[in-house]
Amino acid sequence: MSLAKQVGGLFGWLALSYLVAFVGGIGSANAPVFYRELMLPDWAPAAWLFGPVWTALYTLMGIAAWLIWREYGFTGDAKRALQINFIQLALNALWSWLFFAWYLGAISYIEIIILWGAILITIAAYWRVNRAAAILLIPYLMWVTFAAALNYSIWQLNPGVL
Repeated sequence: MSLAKQVGGLFGWLALSYLVAFVGGIGSANAPVFYRELMLPDWAPAAWLFGPVWTALYTLMGIAAWLIWREYGFTGDAKRALQINFIQLALNALWSWLFFAWYLGAISYIEIIILWGAILITIAAYWRVNRAAAILLIPYLMWVTFAAALNYSIWQLNPGVL
């Protein structure tokens, strides 16, 4: 594969990742205000932390997908891994809408557990193609583990809101 195609592919995968962030961002446009109004557990991070963390994670997701694509394109195990990746990206974008736009605490919690499983399946599929790509998703899995616990806690602390 030519260097130009590799660089173009990297930008494409990063663009897809950031598009997912953008779609989720639309759903969470009111998140800063809403988050301040919620009862939060003592261990909840400050609202300003979410942006930088998610930016780093979306960057890692884009690079990881690019490594898979660069290896074999859309063939064989790489095709399957990227298809699974598309599913987890869709689930990722959906969560923000469920929690921040539609205030569905229970459903957003169930959905984030499904997202967690989809990330784990994505990591396993990536591992078969490119181990470095799989490893790049570990921080994402860890953050979503934390986010799931936070989702559950906030939902329980705010029964009239979520």
